[in-house]
Amino acid sequence: MLRVVSAVVLVPLVLALAYVGGWPFLILCALGAEGILWEWTRMVVGAVDYSTLVPGWAALLVALVFTAVNQPGLAVIALAIGALLAAVAAEKRRLSRTAWAAGGVIYAGVAFLGPALLRGDAEFGFAAFLFLAVTVWMTDTLAYFVGRALGGPLLWPQVSPNKTWSGVVGGLAGGVAGGTLVAYANGLGRLAVVGVVALVLSAAAQCGDLFESALKRRFGIKDTGQLIPGHGGLMDRLDGFLVAALAALLIGIFHQGTDAPARGLLLW
Repeated sequence: MLRVVSAVVLVPLVLALAYVGGWPFLILCALGAEGILWEWTRMVVGAVDYSTLVPGWAALLVALVFTAVNQPGLAVIALAIGALLAAVAAEKRRLSRTAWAAGGVIYAGVAFLGPALLRGDAEFGFAAFLFLAVTVWMTDTLAYFVGRALGGPLLWPQVSPNKTWSGVVGGLAGGVAGGTLVAYANGLGRLAVVGVVALVLSAAAQCGDLFESALKRRFGIKDTGQLIPGHGGLMDRLDGFLVAALAALLIGIFHQGTDAPARGLLLW
């Protein structure tokens, strides 16, 4: 029930800000990324360490400004510098986890840049975000229900003792169905190709989920936080989404360049 109530409150808010776009949506993405970096740092360091958090937070704010003025390359450079400074700070504090400190800034940077740059396209940005969000949501939903209903062999019991191969297949089917439906509703052509793109994003989302499960097992925690009732932390809720968003961004850039990643994701 807590999961349902959280979704009922958060989903309309996120979709409304995504529809508006511009600064409101960029700020939402930046706040989410800042929270993810907080949770990551607590997880890998075992406590809140501002010496590694502050460089990362500053880098995300700079990346926000550069993204708003359509300078994604400079945003990436800012995040790379932030990761380097976080690693240097961790080394000075002798935290023995310098690579993990830098990795947190990169992970949070991906969480920001993926949806922010996709939504930046005035013509196709909202459709691309909706395509991504519905694909990931349907992947999560069908993976859960199919896995619970059918059971069967576990996917990777050493990392995630509850995920099954049947859930993986169900999630892929749900992601393709959701993404294709959004494409059809937006009047896009070549739905078979778009379905393949949705399949790739669905697989990326499930890999992101497994990656975070491996991280939590590595550091001996169950949830990364308690911010979202019924879900845990931001990382717990957005693990699959941010990896799928990165995949969507890279597909769009590879297809039509850095100026039109949303168009490149949807138009084939």
